[in-house]
Amino acid sequence: MSIPTDYTNRVYAGVLGKLIGVYLGRPFENWRYKDILEKLGPITYYVHERLGDPLVVTDDDIAGTFTFPRALDDYGISPDLSAEDIGKAWLNYIIEERSILWWGGAGNSTEHTAWLNLARGIPAPASGSIETNGATVAEQIGAQIFIDGWALVSPGNPAQAAKLARAAGSVSHDGESVNAAVLWAAMEAEAFLSKDVDHLLDTGLSYIPKDSLIAKLVADIRAWTSGNEDWEATRQKIEDTYGYDKYPGNCHVVPNHALMIMALLHAPHDFQRGQMIVNTSGWDTDCNAGNLGCLHGIMLGLEGLEAGPDWRGPVADRLYISSADGGRSITDAVDISLWLANLGRKLAGIPAQPAPKDGAKFHFSLPGSVQGFRPQPSQIAVDDLRVSGNDTALAIDFKALAPGREAATTTPVFIPHDVLKMRTYDLMASPRLHAGQILRAHVHADKANRGTVEAKLRIRHYTSDDTLADIDMPMGKLLSAGETVTLEWVVPETGYQPIAEVGVVLVSRDGRADGRILLSALTWDGCPDVTFRRPQGAGDFWRRAWVSNVHFFSKHFPQDIRISQNRGSGIILQGTRDWTDYAVEADLMLHLGDYGGLVLRAEGQRRYYAARVTRQGELQIVRRRDADETILASVPLETAFETAFTMVATAKGDRLSVTVGEVTLEAQDDAFAGGAAGMEIYEGALSSTRIRIRAA
Repeated sequence: MSIPTDYTNRVYAGVLGKLIGVYLGRPFENWRYKDILEKLGPITYYVHERLGDPLVVTDDDIAGTFTFPRALDDYGISPDLSAEDIGKAWLNYIIEERSILWWGGAGNSTEHTAWLNLARGIPAPASGSIETNGATVAEQIGAQIFIDGWALVSPGNPAQAAKLARAAGSVSHDGESVNAAVLWAAMEAEAFLSKDVDHLLDTGLSYIPKDSLIAKLVADIRAWTSGNEDWEATRQKIEDTYGYDKYPGNCHVVPNHALMIMALLHAPHDFQRGQMIVNTSGWDTDCNAGNLGCLHGIMLGLEGLEAGPDWRGPVADRLYISSADGGRSITDAVDISLWLANLGRKLAGIPAQPAPKDGAKFHFSLPGSVQGFRPQPSQIAVDDLRVSGNDTALAIDFKALAPGREAATTTPVFIPHDVLKMRTYDLMASPRLHAGQILRAHVHADKANRGTVEAKLRIRHYTSDDTLADIDMPMGKLLSAGETVTLEWVVPETGYQPIAEVGVVLVSRDGRADGRILLSALTWDGCPDVTFRRPQGAGDFWRRAWVSNVHFFSKHFPQDIRISQNRGSGIILQGTRDWTDYAVEADLMLHLGDYGGLVLRAEGQRRYYAARVTRQGELQIVRRRDADETILASVPLETAFETAFTMVATAKGDRLSVTVGEVTLEAQDDAFAGGAAGMEIYEGALSSTRIRIRAA
């Protein structure tokens, strides 16, 4: 099947449209129309500052939308991906009570209810069915809000989008909720080929029952909007006919779907007007605006997003996904778009495109992309530093750079400090960059520059009081007009504190410099050589660096790290899927439990290798894959409670090994090529005074 020639850019526009809509509507989610008009007026631009909120936040709409399609990578890239397999992805990536979902309680939160069903062995689609959960729980909004990813991997193929959307929606929802999700996904898939809104609606309707309530709703709103430019009159008819008071539950799909259809029909080709209508109308604003923004982005492209005010600049591509795969939590719209577009190609039987610029983490190859880079404010920062994407590089424009001043730009690689202000969802994340890795950047000075600048790599890490400190490479490189240099630096230790940001700083050693520096790529590679311990001070970001699903992670015991699990198995993880061949060396103590030890190559909380000592007197190498555990190798080893021991677990190629004292055990397996490292405990407590990651 052929796909549009501008497919990647249209996916990028869809992802950005989703982000903009969610970030725009999030600060006043669940407000009513009257309150919005009285307190904010018509929503024509971001209002987060007026409400004291950060713009870029964690949100279930974003996290779920861009997490659940990972089931295609995990269980097979096929349009026949099952609801059961998507449900397995829920259990692997969603940490109970902490990530992605609204944890409002069984029978209150549809997604929480479905997760509990999955966890106790009720597979999808039964986990989300009306038969299991009742109609009220099953027909809330969630199936719709998570649906855009399935359309983005189905360009011009609404049948595939509808099939995947039905499977995904059925994990947690049923009935009209799934109908709404299927209709919208099919519309978005067809929007890669058509800008005719009536055609898109007819396409979506062809995949849901003709006698469904969603189909009737669409027909009513089409009639109400025909020849009518008064969106507020249409909104009132929706409230009178399909309002919140007509449907049980806290956030029913029907009223909110009605607002999305209304906004699309009243603003078919105007991104800003569509966002104004759907957000000013109230109810579940971030969900509705996110879905509409994605559809408009796909249909209108980047040009449509840029036809009004600057929506993209404040967002700067930033995107946070809170999941058990913490090395992928701090990401950006470019990275997500390239991943989704390659999934779409594979589903269409077309080879994936190679990663830009030899796989650089930041490459700025999509139009206008900045991948999270923004000017770094400081007391010595130059005025009016501008950072922008020019489709091939990050342009850093500066004036009056002189001794004692700096021009710095950075991007997040771990939880931002703004997380302390977020009144939204927890952000579970691991730093993407660690000590011992090799950081590189390619920079070029514009030929029209005046003066010479020195370019250096910079990292910013958390400190004992949870502020940020800068570390620059000791010797930068000079750049005169027209010159190109490569910066390279082995990332130093940071006092056991996580690295939060990475970037480039420009200084002038002698005299004034003005002009533009182009950062064409920034990346890192190599295995970390890093030790994890409890650092000095009362700060807590070092502990946040561990993605945790254990019941207790204490920093008040004599040991640096101590975890406790009340029921079942619990793990803490740090690292990324770039960690392939490495060794974990740790000084451990098992205080109680059936088993405890180290985790390697974790790709979530239910897909990893483990090296364990057991209460029954064995040393084991185990593969955990979803609900299945396989002991790959074992040998007798007695380990008493409250007795310190050192364990070294290694993964290199398909070879796994573990050593405790004089005992070494080996196994062979190729299920997981890379992933995070950490600790595991089963119904007890395990502590460590030192965990070191190094090359195998």
